[in-house]
Amino acid sequence: MNWTVHHRPETSSTNLDARGAAPWTAFTADFQTAGRGRLDHRWHSASGVNLMMSAVVPVDGMPPEEAATFPLVAGLAVVGALSSLCPDASAPFLLKWPNDVYVGGRKVCGILCERDGERIIAGIGVNVGERSFPAEIAARATSLALAVNAAPAVAAVRDAVLAALADLHAVWRRDGFAALHPRIAAVDFLRGREVEVVQTDVDTAPVAGVCGGVNPDGS
Repeated sequence: MNWTVHHRPETSSTNLDARGAAPWTAFTADFQTAGRGRLDHRWHSASGVNLMMSAVVPVDGMPPEEAATFPLVAGLAVVGALSSLCPDASAPFLLKWPNDVYVGGRKVCGILCERDGERIIAGIGVNVGERSFPAEIAARATSLALAVNAAPAVAAVRDAVLAALADLHAVWRRDGFAALHPRIAAVDFLRGREVEVVQTDVDTAPVAGVCGGVNPDGS
């Protein structure tokens, strides 16, 4: 798939830039003034050292419940791309449900997917060259620069992720999420871990237990 890539030195949000864009268009920036992640968490990134990208893919004709699994498909694409680019990483790249990529127990990528008509905008932020983080996330964030001997260039990460995203999207559209589930299960960060599930922001009694893994329907 040939992607059309638009780049800006600075923008408010690449996901906003991607609104209304044609499928197979990607938007990147050196810096975002209003970057955000899931649940409206702010996405921290220094200028020019990380991948900040939003890629538009078609979901026309797909049932809503199947389209809703795409964040995991995008995460699997990032895991595959980073694993190929960084074979000497300090630990395997793993997919944390529903939309993060981890290496060595720390988050290296966040994904925010938003429906836009018959398209999905996949906002993908990969910490590539970042070497320091705000105190509130320093213990749980990392970057390729910290996890591998020689971090790849941001452009190389962009191209690898876009190539993997197009390949997996084709499988997903043709065969459904179930066809990718075994590959996702193989890189499941949470499976077998003790977890607490907080149902709401004011949940005073979270459910605790051992995570059994991602289900074949993406839940």
